[in-house]
Amino acid sequence: MTKKYAVRVRICDEEYTVRSERDPEYTRQVAQYVDQAIRRVLASGTLVETHKAAILACLAITDELFEARKTPQQAEEQIRRMTAELARLIPPGKRPSGEALSARAEGRGQSGP
Repeated sequence: MTKKYAVRVRICDEEYTVRSERDPEYTRQVAQYVDQAIRRVLASGTLVETHKAAILACLAITDELFEARKTPQQAEEQIRRMTAELARLIPPGKRPSGEALSARAEGRGQSGP
C-alpha cells in the first residue's frame, strides 16, 4: 500500500491540507508554483476576486503544460524532416534502405562505421 502524506500549504494566504502520495517537499513546490501563478494574475491589476484569478492562473499553467508537450513532438518532426533531407543528399547507390534509415532516425540502428 502506498503511503499518503498530509501536507499543509498556503495559497493566496489560505491554508490547505493536501493529501498526496508524492513527497511532501514536491507538494509544497507545486503549491508554491500555483500561489505564484495566482499572485501574478492578481498583480496585473485587472482582477480583484481571488477565485477568478485562480481560474486564470489555471489556464496559464495549462497553457505551459500544453506548450511543453508540443516541444518534443516538434523536435521529433524536425528530426524526421532533416533525416529525409539528408537522405536525398546521399548518392542513390550509397543510401541505406528505408527500414535501416527509419531505424537510425528512431535511434534503433547500429552506430559506427
